[in-house]
Amino acid sequence: MNMSAWKRAGVALTATAVVVGVAGCQDDGDAKAAGGVKSHGDVTKVIQAAYEKTSAAKAAKIRMTIEMKGDGPGAGTTTMTGVQGWDPAAMDVTMTGGMFAGAGAAGMPEKIRMIMRDNVMYMDMGAEQAAEMDGKRWMKLDFAGIAKESGDAALQKQMTQGLGGMNQDPAQQLALLLEAPGIKHIGPEKVEGVDAEHYKGAIAFEDMLKANKSFDGLPKADRDKLVATMKESGIKGYDTELWVNGDGYPVKMVVGMKMPEGQMNMTAFYSDYGTKASVVAPPAKDTFDFMAMIKQLGEGLGEGAGQS
Repeated sequence: MNMSAWKRAGVALTATAVVVGVAGCQDDGDAKAAGGVKSHGDVTKVIQAAYEKTSAAKAAKIRMTIEMKGDGPGAGTTTMTGVQGWDPAAMDVTMTGGMFAGAGAAGMPEKIRMIMRDNVMYMDMGAEQAAEMDGKRWMKLDFAGIAKESGDAALQKQMTQGLGGMNQDPAQQLALLLEAPGIKHIGPEKVEGVDAEHYKGAIAFEDMLKANKSFDGLPKADRDKLVATMKESGIKGYDTELWVNGDGYPVKMVVGMKMPEGQMNMTAFYSDYGTKASVVAPPAKDTFDFMAMIKQLGEGLGEGAGQS
C-alpha cells in the first residue's frame, strides 16, 4: 500500500472516534410542579419509562449532527444518517461533512459508509482505495482484537462489551440521566412538528463510570487514575437535553461536552423505534484489516532501519 492510501486510512480511523466514541443541574423539587413543570419525582418516572420502552425497542433510525468547535482534527460539522441497534449493538450509517469535507481531493469518498457488527467496524474507503488494495474497499477495525493486541485485560473487557459503551445508544443515555443528581423538566415543545416534553440534565464523569457496566471489572486504582486523567484534561462530564414524545420515546437528544480541543455537540433525532437493524458485514474478500496494515508498516520501518 502506498503512503497516500495509509493517510486516507488514518483519516478514516480518526472518524471512528466521532462514532464510537458521546454534573449537577439541581431541581427545585415539588415547588416547580405548579405551572406545568413536572416535579423531580415525576421527571424520574418519565425518564425511567422512556428508558424501558427504548431498551425494549432495540433499534431505531437515526439522524445525527456532530459539531466540533476548535482547531483540533475533525473540526466542523459532520452528519450521520442510518439505522442503529443496541441489543445487539449494530450500526449502518453514512457520514458526510466535517472531517470528510474536501475528502474527494485526498482520494477518499466525501460520503463514507460505516457498518458495525459484533464489535467490528467496517468503513467503505471508496473505489480509489479499492484500486490500490486489490479491489478491497472496506477497512476492518476489530476493536476486541485491537484490545487483545494491547495485552490490557481491562481494555479487552471494555472493548468486548459493546465497544466499551462508546456506541452511545439512546437507552444508555437515558440510563445515564437516571444516575444524574438532578434532571429538570423544561416544558412542552415541538420537535419537527411533533409534540414533545423537554428535559435537561448534566452527567458527571464519575456517574458515567458507575452506570457503564463495561467498567465494572476495572480495579479501583485504575478507575481512580482514569477519573483523575479526565479531570486533568478538563473533561468533567457532559450536558444532556432530551425530548420525549407522547408515546414515551425520545425523539431528540443533544449532548454537549467541553474538551481541551474545543466544544463538541451531538444532536440526534430518532424515529421508527423497533425497526430491524439488519446489519450485514461486507464479504471477507472485499475487506482489509487495519491491524494487519499497522503490522505491515512496522515491519517495513524495521527493515528500513536495518538497512541504514
